[in-house]
Amino acid sequence: MPPILIGCHELAKSHGPHSLFEGLSFGLFEGERTGLIGPNGAGKSTLLRILAGLETPDAGTVSVRRGIRIGYLGQRDDLLEDDPAEAERLIEEGAAWAGLPELRAPALSGGWRKRLAIVREAMKKPDLLLLDEPTNHLDLSGVLWLEGLLSRLDFSYLVVTHDRRFLERVTNRVIELNRRYPEGHFSSPGNYSDFLERREAYFAAREAREESLRNTVRGEIAWLRRKPGAQMKKGQARVDRAGELISELGELSSRNAAGRTAEIDFTAGGKESARLIELFGVDKTLGGRALFRGLDLRLGPGDKLGLLGENGSGKTTLLRLLAGESSPDAGSVRRADGLRVVTFDQERAQLDPSWTLKRALCPAGEHVEFRGKRIHVYGWAARFLFREGQLAMPLRRLSGGEQSRALIARLMLAPADLLLLDEPTNDLDVASLEVLESSMTDFPGALVLVTHDRWLLDRVSRELLALDGKGGARFYADLSQWEAAQSRTETPAAVPAAALPVRERLTEKEYRELKNMDAAIERAERDVAAARAALEDPSIASDAGELAKRHAALEEAQQRVDVLFARWAELDAKR
Repeated sequence: MPPILIGCHELAKSHGPHSLFEGLSFGLFEGERTGLIGPNGAGKSTLLRILAGLETPDAGTVSVRRGIRIGYLGQRDDLLEDDPAEAERLIEEGAAWAGLPELRAPALSGGWRKRLAIVREAMKKPDLLLLDEPTNHLDLSGVLWLEGLLSRLDFSYLVVTHDRRFLERVTNRVIELNRRYPEGHFSSPGNYSDFLERREAYFAAREAREESLRNTVRGEIAWLRRKPGAQMKKGQARVDRAGELISELGELSSRNAAGRTAEIDFTAGGKESARLIELFGVDKTLGGRALFRGLDLRLGPGDKLGLLGENGSGKTTLLRLLAGESSPDAGSVRRADGLRVVTFDQERAQLDPSWTLKRALCPAGEHVEFRGKRIHVYGWAARFLFREGQLAMPLRRLSGGEQSRALIARLMLAPADLLLLDEPTNDLDVASLEVLESSMTDFPGALVLVTHDRWLLDRVSRELLALDGKGGARFYADLSQWEAAQSRTETPAAVPAAALPVRERLTEKEYRELKNMDAAIERAERDVAAARAALEDPSIASDAGELAKRHAALEEAQQRVDVLFARWAELDAKR
């Protein structure tokens, strides 16, 4: 095992009556590039400040290796609070490293100041660098720059981030801080994909343990009910053991339930038209600057388009045009009759800060209508991890992540053929992001997504459209193809949208076929099970003719399963 840098033993910390974490014990070692994740309010930023020596825990100890140098970069940008001469020195000395233009510090944008602040800490070459949400304020090119920088560092770091693709690329260990784990955290060697695999196995084992324990407790309870004299001394040990098992089951069940995340599931409008919306030769100019020229775009059910581009390149303008809130300067837009569009606005303009949470979730009465069912507002709030006591609170008092969840809950009530999502991931923790990703993937209508979350963008989008803000637009099959193009040139020339070949899309018929494939495979596998049971029937063991007939039926049923799986793989790859 490599030398330890920092060791934590039984750490506990509270903010007022709210406990962030307790009994937290782990170590950070040389050579580790650790990602720290967890739900909002779990205490990630507080833990970083404790490790940096800027806060003290309420209980427990932090052991630091003698002579260690620790660097720390918080979320708040304090670069301009430094001596201007230092900022100028950083620009001069770190320009080649950070790729900074020749600008004076006061003229730098928030993203460039963030780059400088990171460079300032990295240039100190600490033994351990603590980074709290370093991708905040960075655009995609800035995040790619940061990934490259971290890959060149020869010292350890611990980074708090919600950017899962960033975690995938820059970590060799992931720690999730969450009270649902008995130890207060779950640590996994490897990158984010390795973490997901190990966490899934962990929860599967824990759920299996809960089911086994539940069965044992049922047996013990039945024994207690059958034994009038069970309370006698000779049976007291078993009574005590039953009590211990019931207590263990309650704790295990509670922790398993604590892993619950927001239930996000958009409602499809059900329109089956192959063409929901089409753009033909569309031009759009803003402030005398061409955002895109001659843009052709078609969206049908199942299409999921990701939009890329720097701030101001026209992503939000294109969303407004698709929503019918804006008109093109040239070209035409054709919409299917009765097209229903639902838009998530990153500014959350659909929410009035003075509204109570209850009004935001349930505009009238005590119930909402969702997919033909009446759901009480308390149950609807619980689906999005809100407590009953929060319903009377004004929205302005909720956190950014809570406001995002409230807006998503409101939008889910409106059936949609086309979802337009402008930065829906802002302020959401990783657990909520995973559920949002699953819902977006399963949504059968068309979807257009703008997000800085590249993991979400790559996993949800079936095609990407990159806008350069100078009139150029280009389609890409996936994020890797876009990143390869970025690495070839810093400022790619404007290219017509059709210039780059993209993956073939599913036809409307193929989309419906894929949508029904899971059910078809399940039916075919049930037929295989039935055919196998028929073949193993002892009553026909001596009937050679019937055995041959049933064996042929089993082979035929298995062949149908194989054909369906092959077709599913073909359609999924095309998707």
